[in-house]
Amino acid sequence: MSFSCSFFLNGALKLATPHLYPFSANSISKRQLRFSPNATSLELPLLPFNTNEILVPSECKILHLYEARYLALLEESLSRKKLFVHFVLDPIAINESSTEASFAARYGCLVLIENLEQLDVGALVTIRGIGRVKIISFVQADPYLKGEVMPMQDRNLYSPSDMNSLVLAVKEAVYNLNNLEMKLKTHILNSLLWADKEPSLDCEEAFIPSLPERISFAAFQPVSRATQSELLKLQREKVKAMDLRDTKRRLNHSLQYLNDNISLVAAKLAIQSLEMQ
Repeated sequence: MSFSCSFFLNGALKLATPHLYPFSANSISKRQLRFSPNATSLELPLLPFNTNEILVPSECKILHLYEARYLALLEESLSRKKLFVHFVLDPIAINESSTEASFAARYGCLVLIENLEQLDVGALVTIRGIGRVKIISFVQADPYLKGEVMPMQDRNLYSPSDMNSLVLAVKEAVYNLNNLEMKLKTHILNSLLWADKEPSLDCEEAFIPSLPERISFAAFQPVSRATQSELLKLQREKVKAMDLRDTKRRLNHSLQYLNDNISLVAAKLAIQSLEMQ
């Protein structure tokens, strides 16, 4: 069963076409299955992407869904409080002698459908990342994937006051970067504005990250006129952010990433200014 879904990101049309080979919840490592037996779970449609398309909480993406099975997935998602799960199919090697392809389900992100535009062929669907989830079982493979998921939030030993200064520093850095980005006719403020307010979702509270955790993800977006190497770096940073379970560490990490991007965009503006002289 193949997956075909084109999506728009930063004005470019790209194509995501991973293939679904036989795999099961056993593909997920034991480390990924450490949940309380009483933890909340949801059964939701699952939309797979390849390894360079990780979606982080607060991030927005526009998908073009056009195959019948994914339009059926969309229809079910709309009936399930506009929710589904965006996740990555990560190729894994079972053993050296195996020739059969296998994948692990990683970097699951609960998403909300924010907007839907019907097209002559399919639909444009605007989605927003809400919070990380783990897929604990697959309950359906045809016509599209469906699974049981559980929330994965940070385990923090810090009081909110311990992180207030970091949260404010990250927010200030996003605004500073956004001010520079606007001079290049783009902006990155959208994710921060979403993260900074309490999400109004008809969803179990356990699936909604705390304010500091939401803010900690808002930095991981492409800068204006990003080069291929800068986009690859962003993917690596997203992987680190999704793997971390410590909000304070992620806030520090995102602050460093923002400061690096502020310097990068400032340099691009300086070059642009010289070219205009």
